Amino acid sequence: MGRAILVVEDDAIQARNISAYLIRQGWEVETCASAEDGLRVWETLHPDAVVTDQRFRGLSGIEMLQKMHKSDPHVKCIVMTGDDSAQTAVQAMKAGAYDYVIKPLVLAELHLLLERAIGAARMEQALQFHQERQADGAGVASILGESPAIKSLQATLRHLLDTERRIDDGDLPAVLITGETGTGKELVARSLHFDGPRSRGPFVEINCASIPSHLLESELFGHEKGAFTDAKERRTGLIEAADGGTLFLDEIGEVEPSLQAKLLKLLEEKTIRRIGAVKERKVDLRIISATNRDLEAMVRQGRFRSDLYFRLRIVSIVVPALRARGDDILLLARHFLAAHGRRYGKPALRFSAEAEHALAQYFWPGNVRELRNMLQQTVLLAHGDVVTPGQLALCTGLAPAPTMSGDVDAAPPAAAVVPRNWAELQNEERTMVVRTLERTGWNVTKSARMLGLSRDMMRYRIEKLGLSRPPEDSGTLLPGS
Repeated sequence: MGRAILVVEDDAIQARNISAYLIRQGWEVETCASAEDGLRVWETLHPDAVVTDQRFRGLSGIEMLQKMHKSDPHVKCIVMTGDDSAQTAVQAMKAGAYDYVIKPLVLAELHLLLERAIGAARMEQALQFHQERQADGAGVASILGESPAIKSLQATLRHLLDTERRIDDGDLPAVLITGETGTGKELVARSLHFDGPRSRGPFVEINCASIPSHLLESELFGHEKGAFTDAKERRTGLIEAADGGTLFLDEIGEVEPSLQAKLLKLLEEKTIRRIGAVKERKVDLRIISATNRDLEAMVRQGRFRSDLYFRLRIVSIVVPALRARGDDILLLARHFLAAHGRRYGKPALRFSAEAEHALAQYFWPGNVRELRNMLQQTVLLAHGDVVTPGQLALCTGLAPAPTMSGDVDAAPPAAAVVPRNWAELQNEERTMVVRTLERTGWNVTKSARMLGLSRDMMRYRIEKLGLSRPPEDSGTLLPGS
C-alpha cells in the first residue's frame, strides 16, 4: 500500500497548505475543489485515504463520502468541519468517516490521523487476506468422495446449513464432530463455517491437545495485566477473537475438568471473564468441537463433564474412516498424487495397477491424513512417471530407510507389505512402537519424532496399545493392566 491522499477542499489557500504539509511528510497528494470532482478523481486514483471538507456548493462532503462508502466499505476518510457539535460528528461517522477534525486545522493532528487510518487499512487488508486464505478450499464441495458414507456426510452438512440459514437470531447450535484421527474433522468444521451464515466472521481454531493445560485457559479466555507472574500486559483470548464467527475446539477431550466448567458457562451464557478481570463480557460466537476420543466413555469414567458433553453435541456428526469409503481411497490417492505432482514439478505421475491394488487393500489407520502425507513423500522421492508398490511407504506411514547402528534418531525400517486384516495391522503397529521405545529408553518425545508423530499422538498410541514402562531392571515393555 502506498501513501496517496486525496484532499477535497474548495478553499484554495487551505488546500495548498494541507497539500504542502503532507508532501513534506512523505505523502503523495491530489487536490479537488468540489465533491463531484472528488468522486471522479477517487474512482480513478483509488487513494489510500481521503481528506474532505464538509460543506460545498453542490454535493456535500458527507454525501460524497456516502457514495464512496457504498462503492468501497473500507474507504478511509477524514472529514474537516468548522462545526464542533456532537450532531456533526455523529453524522460524519454514520456516513462512514474514519474520523473528523475541527477547523482551524492542526496539521500535525491531521497527519497523525492519516497515519492511523492507513495503519487500520493495512490491518483490515491483512485480516481479509488471512480470512480468504482460510476460506480457500473450504466448504462442503471440498469434501471429496463418491462413496455412500461420504455422500451421507455431505447430505447431512447441506441439510444442517440450509436449516441454519433460516435461524433469525443467528444463535447457531453447537456441533460435535467425532471420528478417528486424520479423517478430516477440521475440514467438516470449516465447511460449516465458510458455507454457513457466519462465513463473513472469523474462524478461530485451537488444538486443545497442543497447549499445556495450565496455559490453555489464558489462550482461550485472555488475561488482564498482572493477573499472574508473566502477565505483563493485557491479552485478548481466542474466544474474543472469534466474536461474530466460529470457535473450533479441536481435541476437546483433552480439556481438564476445571476448564470444562468455564466452557460450559460460555456455551450457556455466551459470556466470558478474562483471567484477573472483574467484569464479564458478552460474546457472539458459534462453537464447533471435535475429538477422536470416546467422550461417552470418558463421561462414564468421570473424566469429562456430562453436562458439557450434552451441551457440545446439540448436533453430532461422525466422519467416516477412510477404510469405510471403498473406491474413495483411489479417488483421493489420484487427487493427492496430481496435487503434489503439480506442486513439485512432476505432473505426469500415475500409479501402476499393482500400486493401486496395494492402496485399495491397505487399512489406513491414519486415514486421509496418512494418505495425503504418504503421497507427498512418494512424489518427492519419485523417479520416473509410474509409481510402483515399492515406492509407497505403507504399514507404518514411514519411508523405508536404513538404520545406522547406534543412531537412536534414525527411523526403524518400514515394511512395504500390506496387512491382511486389522489384527495383523495392530500387531505390526505394536511391534513398531515397542521397538522404537526400546531404542530410546522410553523417551516418548524422541520416539514420537522417530515415528513422525506428535508427542500427544505417541502417548495416545501407547495408551491404546496398553503399554506401560517396564521396571528399571527389565528389558521389555509390559502390557498395561
